[in-house]
Amino acid sequence: MQSEDATKNEQVQNENKGEKKSSRIRKIALVLALLVLSFAVLHMVDLLLRPKYMGEVTEGALTAEYYNAYGHHDVLFVGDCEVYENFSTVQLWREYGINSFIRGGAQQLVWQSYYLLEDALRYETPDVVVFNVLSLMYNEPQNEAYNRMALDGMRWSPTKWKAVEASMCEGENMVDYLFPILRYHSRWNELSKDDFKYWLKKDTISFNGYYLRTEIMPAGQMPPARPLGDYSFGDKAMEYLDKMTDLCKEKGIHLVLIKSPSLYPHWYDEWDQNMENYAKEHDILYINMLSIAETEIGIDYSLDTYDAGLHMNVTGAEKCASYLGRILVDTYGLSDHRDDPKMSDYWADVGKRYDEAKNC
Repeated sequence: MQSEDATKNEQVQNENKGEKKSSRIRKIALVLALLVLSFAVLHMVDLLLRPKYMGEVTEGALTAEYYNAYGHHDVLFVGDCEVYENFSTVQLWREYGINSFIRGGAQQLVWQSYYLLEDALRYETPDVVVFNVLSLMYNEPQNEAYNRMALDGMRWSPTKWKAVEASMCEGENMVDYLFPILRYHSRWNELSKDDFKYWLKKDTISFNGYYLRTEIMPAGQMPPARPLGDYSFGDKAMEYLDKMTDLCKEKGIHLVLIKSPSLYPHWYDEWDQNMENYAKEHDILYINMLSIAETEIGIDYSLDTYDAGLHMNVTGAEKCASYLGRILVDTYGLSDHRDDPKMSDYWADVGKRYDEAKNC
């Protein structure tokens, strides 16, 4: 009898232990489910409150579009609006079979261009990198809004962390970039229909990074250039140009420096000479397209600009791409990929959107 009682007691104890264990598991599962649900709700709210860059100011959507592009790129452009508005990637494809992408942004600073290049090299190694040198005029962070347009669309990595650190203006902090909801929580009263329309999915607004404009506004008289006390570029700007040069040499990439044919801000002869000297010292190609815009590229500033000479419209961007593409093919022997079926299909889709936007 005692043996049977002991056995029953042991069974009861085991059942109690099992029930307690099951209860603990259910509680842990419930807590985990609540945590997952909380994070999901916060993430959805975060996405709703972030700027969508789908209205009048769409340039902030450019950075993220790189990650959806197809294939290895022969040419990557990095730089400010003088690249993403002045070079037609579709023209490079149609005329030369060059698969290219422009990682550019509004007032994109040298260190931002460097880190966007470093970020791209996590996925591919292009044959040529083209950097527009105008942004060397800036040696310090300029504006949080422009920082956000350049960096919010980057995928998180140590590279993005360094890009944010190098770019933050006074009053900015890293935690606001890590958790954008902390920065944008006050946008509740600013939400519009577009915030809901583009909550989970955005339109593609560029053509492999090229921002197409069709308007025509002839160039007028530009403000006179004011003399500078010092025509050398700042230490930080040159540090990151050196880093870009070294990174390209390390990866076996041809770096090409250009000055786009935009008339303003003024490009000083002394700055141009600085670039000539730098290119010679580092054995890299520098092309001042501004100085040959009308004579060799065929730019007509009465027709090929949409904002009075500051940037090219689509006809100007096609001329710039045609001119630069020929140099890149002749100098670096870039391959023509127009016989690649998958890449041709990809560019056919891009070209269809391009033609519709160009002709609307």
